[in-house]
Amino acid sequence: MPATPLRLLEDVELGVYTFADVSLDGTGVGPAQRVREVVEEIALADQVGLDVFGVGEHHRADFAASVPSVILAAGAERTSRIRLTSAVTVLSSDDPVRVFQQFATLDLLSEGRAEIMAGRGSFTESFPLFGYDLGDYDELFAEKLELLLALRADERVSWSGRHRASLVDQPVHPRPFQDPLPVWVAVGGNPQSVARAGLLGLPLALAIIGGEPERFTPLIDLYRHALTQGEHAPQPASINIHGFVADTRERAADIYYPAHSEVMNRIGRERGWGPTDRAAFDAATTLRGAYAVGNPEAVAEKILFHHELFGHSRTLIQLAIGSVPHRDVMRAIELLGTEVAPRVRAEVTRRDAAPATV
Repeated sequence: MPATPLRLLEDVELGVYTFADVSLDGTGVGPAQRVREVVEEIALADQVGLDVFGVGEHHRADFAASVPSVILAAGAERTSRIRLTSAVTVLSSDDPVRVFQQFATLDLLSEGRAEIMAGRGSFTESFPLFGYDLGDYDELFAEKLELLLALRADERVSWSGRHRASLVDQPVHPRPFQDPLPVWVAVGGNPQSVARAGLLGLPLALAIIGGEPERFTPLIDLYRHALTQGEHAPQPASINIHGFVADTRERAADIYYPAHSEVMNRIGRERGWGPTDRAAFDAATTLRGAYAVGNPEAVAEKILFHHELFGHSRTLIQLAIGSVPHRDVMRAIELLGTEVAPRVRAEVTRRDAAPATV
């Protein structure tokens, strides 16, 4: 059964996110080229009418975005309307004061278009890098999220915890353009994190990168229940997925599969997953699969199917995984903005206007 909508579907947003993937063998795109390409992708996403662009924080050789706020700030100077978000900020291993200051500055540069998606992190490299113990994984996130929310609530902050020096009536500047600066909780399927977001009354970003989407509806139901339990108003929810769009279904799959499978198999070897192949990939691109890959009609259909399941208000698609060529990513962004988004918005409007059935 579909989850009860968290917001009216007329609020639907469509966007893109990236980790700024780079070549590991030295023969492809390096960090300098890739971060410039991401700024170009942000600019195009704004031009074609997409709503959101996200850059995710990682501290590995295969990704160039260790400081998303810097890349997003460059994008802010090339854009006028698109929202700019981390996707995600690994809050557990960062200093919430610096995170707040960085994104408050981005918010000032963009005149109110910055967001933070705070997560615990899907990789663990940042913990030893910044001197944290993985044994404190859950406690670090809970404590630092508490401080981040205190920082956005008041200009002067008093706070104490176990993993950071205390603050005593400490002023924190600059203050952001927005009041409050949006903070989302990003999760990959952990029920405790989903419930935390709801109990705190924060927007939720749920990543679905494998399995049938229907399996994730209990998490959205849990989130809705936690919002009610915490006596909070309905909040926006984002479904973050892997996907790609091209002029034909076949071209979309042929462009996306080689790079996507290389990355997923490489990460799978690190984590003990079994290898993927083209047959498994093709199965995941069907309507009930995890990936939104195809022509504009097919990708719009997948997004609308997700809306039937989750009643969410935002979809973010990770297009550039591995060595997907920049020119093809730019074309995908163009198609998302000019063909997919209008289809989705028109259908959502039609469904919203349709009389309710018993």
